[in-house]
Amino acid sequence: GKVQVKSSDIQVGDLIIVEKNQRIPSDMVFLRTSEKTGSCFIRTDQLDGETDWKLKVAVSCTQRLPALGDLFSINAYVYAQKPQLDIHSFEGTFTREDSDPAVHESLSIENTLWASTVVASGTVIGVVIYTGKETRSVMNTSNPKNKVGLLDLELNQLTKALFLALVALSVVMVTLQGFVGPWYRNLFRFLLLFSYIIPISLRVNLDMGKAAYGWMIMRDEQIPGTVVRTSTIPEELGRLVYLLTDKTGTLTQNEMIFKRLHLGTVSYGTDTMDEIQSHIINSYSQVPAAGGSSCCTPSRRPQAAAPKVRRSVSSRVQEAVKALALCHNVTPVYEGRAGGAADTEDAEVDQDFSDDSRAYQASSPDEVALVQWTESVGLTLVTRDLTSMQLKTPGGHILTYYILQIFPFTSESKRMGIIVREEASGEITFYMKGADVAMATIVQYNDWLEEECGNMAREGLRTLVVAKKSLTEEQYQDFESRYNQAKLSIHDRNLKVAAVVESLEREMELLCLTGVEDQLQADVRPTLEMLRNAGIKIWMLTGDKLETATCIAKSSHLVSRTQDIHIFRPVSTRGEAHLELNAFRRKHDCALVISGDSLEVCLKYYEHELVELACQCPAVVCCRCSPTQKAHIVKLLQHHTGRRTCAIGDGGNDVSMIQAADCGIGIEGKEGKQASLAADFSISQFKHIGRLLMVHGRNSYKRSAALGQFVMHRGLIISTMQAVFSSVFYFASVPLYQGFLMVGYATIYTMFPVFSLVLDQDVKPEMALLYPELYKDLTKGRSLSFKTFLIWVLISIYQGGILMYGALLLFESEFVHVVAISFTALILTELLMVALTIRTWHWLMVVAEFLSLGCYVASLAFLNEYFGIGRVSFGAFL
Repeated sequence: GKVQVKSSDIQVGDLIIVEKNQRIPSDMVFLRTSEKTGSCFIRTDQLDGETDWKLKVAVSCTQRLPALGDLFSINAYVYAQKPQLDIHSFEGTFTREDSDPAVHESLSIENTLWASTVVASGTVIGVVIYTGKETRSVMNTSNPKNKVGLLDLELNQLTKALFLALVALSVVMVTLQGFVGPWYRNLFRFLLLFSYIIPISLRVNLDMGKAAYGWMIMRDEQIPGTVVRTSTIPEELGRLVYLLTDKTGTLTQNEMIFKRLHLGTVSYGTDTMDEIQSHIINSYSQVPAAGGSSCCTPSRRPQAAAPKVRRSVSSRVQEAVKALALCHNVTPVYEGRAGGAADTEDAEVDQDFSDDSRAYQASSPDEVALVQWTESVGLTLVTRDLTSMQLKTPGGHILTYYILQIFPFTSESKRMGIIVREEASGEITFYMKGADVAMATIVQYNDWLEEECGNMAREGLRTLVVAKKSLTEEQYQDFESRYNQAKLSIHDRNLKVAAVVESLEREMELLCLTGVEDQLQADVRPTLEMLRNAGIKIWMLTGDKLETATCIAKSSHLVSRTQDIHIFRPVSTRGEAHLELNAFRRKHDCALVISGDSLEVCLKYYEHELVELACQCPAVVCCRCSPTQKAHIVKLLQHHTGRRTCAIGDGGNDVSMIQAADCGIGIEGKEGKQASLAADFSISQFKHIGRLLMVHGRNSYKRSAALGQFVMHRGLIISTMQAVFSSVFYFASVPLYQGFLMVGYATIYTMFPVFSLVLDQDVKPEMALLYPELYKDLTKGRSLSFKTFLIWVLISIYQGGILMYGALLLFESEFVHVVAISFTALILTELLMVALTIRTWHWLMVVAEFLSLGCYVASLAFLNEYFGIGRVSFGAFL
């Protein structure tokens, strides 16, 4: 019987039942489904990031068993290969031993249900083959690392330098004393006296600063919905050189819109679709009843001069639309009534299916777009099962077509075909649609196809060529017998089947060319343009097909119109990789498109050369990438270039890449929240990334650099004064200021003004967005380097020396008050320095300046004895 089981308790070999819309708990082999067809759809968006549905087929041996309980009565076993990373392949066998000749079935990727995918239709039963760490989805995730910003690393280097300076200074003081007496004790006294050189408050100030930047980013009205999930690396946003982005859901919305229908002589765009609709209504209103057509004839009277041409356009439009409505793998589904294929005999029942509850299911969103479009012009797909499909004409008549053969789309053939017989007339037609490369040789000679395909591709539309061929009954019977014979052959089965199908694919009549657009997210083009002007190199890493990826690269202007695109040919051996790399090396300033498996081969043998060449490209597109590959590319870039990388994505398949990058940005998209939760920053739309980097990245980096150096300056200046004081008094290890003054100096007197530097901005946000070229300067890291640090050190030594010497020389008579005088001068200098460093004043800064000054004046009255103590200590010493 059935037992509810926790997914943590599932073991290999268990039979698991998964209902519709449930997530699959572990990797299984698909044994049985409630669907009549013996197959089901699953949604894999969390595994490979594609939102189209995948068709999976049950093992036929177990699907054919009469009842569910019979699964327990058979004696069978499954052999599966060892767990591995690749989500697109699987090898195994299913063996049933108790039938008379033992049944052996080979299992491939289409018999598997991977964990973390969702069942989209029917109820499935599977046998578990991998669990826990061995499932494909877990093997493709990586452990997140702790991210440390570049600025923090640079400040660490400076702090080390300051420590060395501290030791050196102490040694110098002891040497000047002449190593008299217990000199090592004096050495440690000096170390303590000068310990203010080491900026302990730096970390506190910086962390508070980072929290402030995060708060400002989240409060920015221009980029609503932005969440900062890490408080350690906001400065990284200002230092990025490489941006690695996902395609589906990040750059595109993954919604297909039918844009263009081209018939050779006429082209229809979005604004002329109503003409198509009227053609369809006309042509179908004449077919069913000749008497009913009289109402439509008067409209044609004025064009009596050329009725022939007009008629031919009308019939060609009808043929093209009918072909699109029939040649596909789409199933209409009705909400509220699962599987609308039950009563196909009765045409009346089909009319009850209201249009608003109909949805289409298919493995590719392109096909759905085409069928939805034929519905919008009046020819609607109402039902579909394994053997037939029904279309509804604008007049409400149902046309039934029997499906005789289907030749599915494969990545090798790049086309799909279908042979249907119309019920009413008995005509047999072979329809075919596919990529222009594959179809160009199949259709009859014409002079426009290639040119028009090129035009559409430049607009960023995905093109499909549609063709048909009418078959006589004899031709079909002959084909069928040869086809079945080829399917039974043992050797080279695929080749023989392909050869038989190809005998049909000759001299087909070209019907039309369609263009479908994958809609880009809002403002993707201007954003990419801005990022490119800012000197950021953009790489697109996608799990999608090569053609689609190239198409989007063009339409999003990732690759500018004038640039060449070098498509890296598939390579599998070292020699091939070598030749391809050399071919690529000869090209200049062209974008690179490479597929995941070729990339893997090149990285195996020529890692350094490939990365070096790719980094010189203006844009790189990697298609068919697995999640681990995406992360691997990020690590490669970090390792070879040493520059900062940023990854942006929106699906579970981008998590590894987001975690590997120096700065990960997630978009809350259709594919769920996995990416946005794993990321350091989460945004609601791709276009917000421009402002996030140009404005907030810039500000965070500039402010932190100023803040860090100011805090160091603050410690150095007081240590310089101590050093001057000690050397004047014969290198005595005596403190200049008492404890409270030292504590007050770093906190209450100078804390607010120095911290108010986090409100400073060097250019207005509008200017930063208008001139993205300003961003290039940040990536060179000039705001905080050893050069700027040394300048600050010199300023500190100069100011500290002048303050102390000045106080001793000018106020010689007032010598007893030297502490009060020098300390007041020091505080005023610090406040002035902050005022001089600020580029854009903010009212809070003014408040901070006066607050600190007020605190100091107030404390002068209270802390009388501190300033006077100087007298006693000198007396005792002299």
